[in-house]
Amino acid sequence: MLSLESITNSIHAWLNNTFNPTLALLLEFVIVGTCAIGLFTVLGLVLVLMERKVSAYMQIRLGPNRVGYGGSMQTLADTLKLAVKEGLTPDGADKFLFNLAPFIVIIISMLILAPIPFAKGFQIWDMNIGVLYVSAVSSVSVIGILMAGWASNNKYSLLGAMRSGAQIVSYELSAGLSILSIIVLTGSLKISDIIASQENGWWIFKGHIPAVIAFVIFIIAVTAETNRAPFDLAEAESELTAGFHTEYSGMKFALFFLAEYVNIFIACSLGAILFLGGWMPLHIGNWSGFNHIMDFIPSSIWFISKVFFLIFVIMWFRWTFPRLRVDQLLNLEWKYLLPISMFNLLLMTLVAIMGWHF
Repeated sequence: MLSLESITNSIHAWLNNTFNPTLALLLEFVIVGTCAIGLFTVLGLVLVLMERKVSAYMQIRLGPNRVGYGGSMQTLADTLKLAVKEGLTPDGADKFLFNLAPFIVIIISMLILAPIPFAKGFQIWDMNIGVLYVSAVSSVSVIGILMAGWASNNKYSLLGAMRSGAQIVSYELSAGLSILSIIVLTGSLKISDIIASQENGWWIFKGHIPAVIAFVIFIIAVTAETNRAPFDLAEAESELTAGFHTEYSGMKFALFFLAEYVNIFIACSLGAILFLGGWMPLHIGNWSGFNHIMDFIPSSIWFISKVFFLIFVIMWFRWTFPRLRVDQLLNLEWKYLLPISMFNLLLMTLVAIMGWHF
């Protein structure tokens, strides 16, 4: 299979042969940071356009179709508009926390990117607790949201932030239990080990019914964690104007907007890694001929295809289901998803101990 590891190794070797080790390490940090910022920019432009086109398709209309070919440059025009807009700070707001909140949210999104493998051998840091790292760091983003709502000195912002906090803390439990179901099968928190364990088949197929249940619960939970419809009560336009970022404008608003879409990408990346094999091609047992054909497709294509398929599913939710009330949202988690997740984890443990998976 085509691997990008040779590219990263050649850059690492060239830097170490050209510069002293400390300077080479600093230059690697700069290169990785620049690539991450570039990826964020591209993801923001692509996913916003995808959101508009998917919504247009669902509602049988055209969507953006004026700026650029088929409206492809519309998001770039919107970005330029936000870049030249004046950033206002409301009277009575805590200026320091108000300005700090969007940076906390976007920095946390960048930190989560570290263990995500975009292709075979193409990963910033393959740490031995990769899945735990993603789960732990992503939960910190609620601090930025609560900070933005409280510092805005606006009742709509505060109410939206409190809703978001309750929502994220609640649905993290179900998402975490779904992740544990796959960790029980693999016996490792290291993302490369989880992907390697799916060489002869993805866990959503090998893990039988408990893996399918865990996958469905995971998709529902991460949809709620990223404040996406039908769980977008933190930004309920009909009630709270724009929720916790009501008072934000210009690039500060753009950072919140960008972080939301990057978080969707990262959540779907984690779903693809755990249940759909990450960059691993579709291999079926001992079907050597079929598996060999699948290996011709580059690993990066496999990963991006799986991630964007899950993103499409999450966008599909938005234009299919009506928004829930707060009580319905919390009832869904505490009365249904959490008990099912706990029982499913026990069932998956039994499957792993008895060796009933493929």
